[in-house]
Amino acid sequence: MATVELRFSALPEHVRTARLVAAAVARRAGVDEAVLDEVRLAVGEACTRAVGLHQHGGITAPVNVSLIEEEKQFSIEVGDKAPHAAPGTGAPGAADDAETEEDEMGLAVISGLVDDVEVSAGQDGGRIRMTWPTTPAVLPPV
Repeated sequence: MATVELRFSALPEHVRTARLVAAAVARRAGVDEAVLDEVRLAVGEACTRAVGLHQHGGITAPVNVSLIEEEKQFSIEVGDKAPHAAPGTGAPGAADDAETEEDEMGLAVISGLVDDVEVSAGQDGGRIRMTWPTTPAVLPPV
């Protein structure tokens, strides 16, 4: 299993770099060319979400992205360090409602792009794991 780790400051301008790295590693791992745009978009959405959570919460820790190449699949994990409360436990307010709606929209977009998505969240942060199947590289005959 090969893993590439990417950590970046929670700034929107770094999201593009994360998308480009994810697409390059996915291509090398054997993800079908036809879904590389979906990989880029999903990673961009997940990283944008993490950056927003960090900025809103005043969190200076970097956003973590793990690109994991396994035997028959390629996974990307985007982790944030923002504390996530259980639904309905936050204080009501227009800003909170707008952020919750934006967060849910981002997760919906990711779910629409990726068939295999796992979202976990707690007081120590959250993680989105997205997985795509890979095809083995075919070597030309010698």
